[in-house]
Amino acid sequence: MTGHQAIRPSGRQVSLIAAVCCGSLLAATDQVGQVDITTFTHSDIQLEHAGTVVRIDPWSVSDLSKGKPADLILITDDVGHHLDPKAIAHVRKPGAPVVVASNGLKGVPDGIVMMNGDTREIAGVKIEATAAYDIKPGEPFHPKGEANGYIVTLGGKRIYVAGVTECVPEVRGASSIDVIFFAINVPLQRMEPAAAIECLTAIKPKVVYPYHYDQEWVRPVPAGGKRPVPSTRGLKELTDALSRHGIEVRLANWYPS
Repeated sequence: MTGHQAIRPSGRQVSLIAAVCCGSLLAATDQVGQVDITTFTHSDIQLEHAGTVVRIDPWSVSDLSKGKPADLILITDDVGHHLDPKAIAHVRKPGAPVVVASNGLKGVPDGIVMMNGDTREIAGVKIEATAAYDIKPGEPFHPKGEANGYIVTLGGKRIYVAGVTECVPEVRGASSIDVIFFAINVPLQRMEPAAAIECLTAIKPKVVYPYHYDQEWVRPVPAGGKRPVPSTRGLKELTDALSRHGIEVRLANWYPS
């Protein structure tokens, strides 16, 4: 992207880096321009501008009482921590549209399917569905065409929720991105920090939220069991490298301890 203005690391960013070093993460409730960004658990995000609430991948593990009723819901994939019918029903305003990828109708029968590459205005919000898929084979595997990322234009900002994906050409080609939510530490050595750094420096967003990065934390917990201590693997490496490129990194409390 041409004409990108470098952003110096802020005091808030420095404090978050310090938190990673000390083994804890600060909660992230932020603003970008006039858009309020609330992060919940793993990949559960709320965006709000001028009274319009967009929720992405609501999940019942989150404290759903902390969010607002959603005017629009976006679902990236059909895995339970992305497509959770109970959570969707809880946060959805009556009649609010739910956008799903090609694999999502079984969980949301009245969902609106957007295919990779589609652009629509829904609930007054411009939505671009982007490809999200794997190149390296293995299990789990995200085939091309089944899942979506989304670029949401809200309050004059382009906010890219990339979904679970490798740095495929469709992802690398995203342009004029103000904020990106980007998965790292994906199983089978996909999107390790070095690969994520290379991809993000090509996209040149203004702000990066690493997310969906602790795969052990989200595994089902047996009765009476406890979730593991949240991991911060790769976060400092990512933050330090992107800061050198003038890209701000914001670290949210995706995994409560």
